[in-house]
Amino acid sequence: MLSLLFGLFVIAIVGIIALAVVGTLLKFTIHLVLLPLKLVLFPIIAIVVLVKVAVLLAIGAVMFAILVPVAIMLAILAAPFLLIGALS
Repeated sequence: MLSLLFGLFVIAIVGIIALAVVGTLLKFTIHLVLLPLKLVLFPIIAIVVLVKVAVLLAIGAVMFAILVPVAIMLAILAAPFLLIGALS
């Protein structure tokens, strides 16, 4: 009876190892099949990322260009009150 249990354990371990090997081979096969697709899409993805970075940079420059005059106007309006507050 003990030898049957040991045989069951051996078969279970071999089955688990076989499943791991099959899973690894399947993963490798899928990666190998999708490699040409990745190589074709890489330039497109690079262009999309470059455009995204350019748009974000442009939006940041516009926000900076809008906020600088606003900050100057606030400084001009606040300066007299700050001077009066400092003298009194």
